[in-house]
Amino acid sequence: MATIGETKTESTNGEQVSRHQEVGHKSLLQSDALYQYILETSVYPREPEPMKELREVTAKHPWNIMTTSADEGQFLNILLKLVNAKNTMEIGVFTGYSLLATALALPDDGKILAMDINRENYEMGLPIIEKAGVAHKIEFKEGPALPVLDEMIADEKNHGTFDFIFVDADKDNYINYHKRLIDLVKVGGLIGYDNTLWNGSVVAPPDALLRKYVRYYRDFVLEFNKALSADPRIEICMLPVGDGITICRRVK
Repeated sequence: MATIGETKTESTNGEQVSRHQEVGHKSLLQSDALYQYILETSVYPREPEPMKELREVTAKHPWNIMTTSADEGQFLNILLKLVNAKNTMEIGVFTGYSLLATALALPDDGKILAMDINRENYEMGLPIIEKAGVAHKIEFKEGPALPVLDEMIADEKNHGTFDFIFVDADKDNYINYHKRLIDLVKVGGLIGYDNTLWNGSVVAPPDALLRKYVRYYRDFVLEFNKALSADPRIEICMLPVGDGITICRRVK
């Protein structure tokens, strides 16, 4: 039985071997060839040089699976331009690939409040962000995001001020983030939640062999997806981009 997130391939001697699909990418597509076609035809030819450089640097990180996929970075970049985003937030930064995609999409006076518990990972990508000329758009805060959000909510001047918010952090707190972010994003603004298809495990059978971290967070992701579908304050669209991203548009 293949583990969720793995695919069976035949070696030269005809034996089946397992390999993780997300080692090289985080696509949920069943065909690696099709995903490679998307990358080579749409993503890589248009990927800004700083993003390519950061992607290659991040690939050497032992936790590289945590990075945003290249096709999702492209999606975020064009989405931000479509909605003319200017004031944004990112919870969960890692080395900053999605952060750089956002910074490049914003106007010169655009702002990103970026939060992560690990400054060291952020500083790995910071020289590339600085070289790209967009570091002035970023305010980085190290530490848990929830206390910062509570402090912001306490001041009503912050309510409804964000055009776009991207969350790629601890899945067990997604619901807690949403409870707060819905007040901070403007009506008509967007919140993007990453990993909402969680390695495809959201449809895994009871006897599926799941890696420990996938199994641990799966129930949180399932609960969160159910909560979003029932929230009348938002319109939602779940997309099979990267590891699944759900876009929420606040309507009231």
